[in-house]
Amino acid sequence: MSWYLDYKKSLKMIEVEEIFDLFFYRPLAFLLVKIIYSTNITPNQLTIGAIIMGIIGGFFYANGTPMSPEPFMIGALFFMMFNILDCSDGQLARLKKNGTRTGRIIDGVADYIAVTAIYIGIGIGFANHTDTPTLWWTLLALTGASNTIHAILVDYYRNRFLDYVLERKSTFEEDLEEFRQEYNAIKNQKNKWFDRAIINLYLKYSVFQNKLAAKKSTEKLFKADPAQYYEKNKTIIRFWVFLGPTSQVSALIICSFFNRFDIFFWMMIVGFNSIALLNWLVQRNIDRQFKLN
Repeated sequence: MSWYLDYKKSLKMIEVEEIFDLFFYRPLAFLLVKIIYSTNITPNQLTIGAIIMGIIGGFFYANGTPMSPEPFMIGALFFMMFNILDCSDGQLARLKKNGTRTGRIIDGVADYIAVTAIYIGIGIGFANHTDTPTLWWTLLALTGASNTIHAILVDYYRNRFLDYVLERKSTFEEDLEEFRQEYNAIKNQKNKWFDRAIINLYLKYSVFQNKLAAKKSTEKLFKADPAQYYEKNKTIIRFWVFLGPTSQVSALIICSFFNRFDIFFWMMIVGFNSIALLNWLVQRNIDRQFKLN
């Protein structure tokens, strides 16, 4: 029973967990966390391990071809290990209560590093060995752009849902201000170049995220009772998290085993983008039902 309770503590709200995470990746990640819990391994070290798995996966993708797809399968397995480790760092941090703000940024950057390595590997191994490499590189680039937009939208609406339902301070605005203050405090310190680079990257990402998903900065947020907000958003938030990275990772892994990257590209460019647009339209209609502050 204690394992079950610990597993629940290692999760966010069930409503904002991705389905593949909840029933596959996070249970495996939790087993890893329980194994290493009593060691000195930190969440940041797990994040670094995840990045390494993603880069190795990209290497194997780059060494496959449409006529020799076995490396694609191996790359997919490393990508799966990346996602398990990527889940485990947050679970360990929540159970040990030793997560850091900088660690959260590195965790977010890890996703982009791994996905970029995998996509470049697919381009080298798959696109370059087709009769129309320009077409496939273009589809790969559009897929990558779609992936980025989906990640930003899911991250924004998931955090907003948690802010309202849990009646917590806006993590977006609060974190942004604290990171600005930290950046200003260390911007002239020579030995803090890595921290400056990470925080500066986060600030730029946050500005882009706010422009893409949020209301205008001069517009006030709406008033909403937590129970009322939950009731009106409990369905749409599940559709938002369906667009999350784990669904896309799982789709790519499956398509890799069948050597059908064409299906994955069109699934992302047409299918997932259509869902994102529909979600956004429905979300706008829901938001209009609340009064502005």
